Amino acid sequence: MAKTFRLEVITPERVFYEGDVEMVILKTYDGYEGYMAGHSWQVKLLDTGEMRIRLPGKKYLIAAVTGGYIDVAGKVLVYVDAAEWPEEIDVERALRSKANAEEILKNQSQQSIVAVQSAKIDILKAVNRLNVKNARF
Repeated sequence: MAKTFRLEVITPERVFYEGDVEMVILKTYDGYEGYMAGHSWQVKLLDTGEMRIRLPGKKYLIAAVTGGYIDVAGKVLVYVDAAEWPEEIDVERALRSKANAEEILKNQSQQSIVAVQSAKIDILKAVNRLNVKNARF
């Protein structure tokens, strides 16, 4: 059996996850990275992406996360702007958000730079949420 470590995932609204795990995989700005027991200390910024948590016994949990950072120092603390389990994701809301953002991009010559960048981020978040909702192990 692999070694475990304490993982805490915290959003502004709640403690999203807390427990002993074998591994957590998150998307940093350098790409997806995995963290296991005994990992060297580090702090990294997180990008919008999937978070995969490997529980003892090879069972995985998956969640959609947005922004934040990870602090690895014995126990692992993950602070994110938002996190959702697949069952919490509202598909219709994600599709509406994606469609609204795509409409802004169609008319980007008439939009501010901030509006265009926000639309691109909204599409990334919506696609990530939809991918997590449809993920299969």
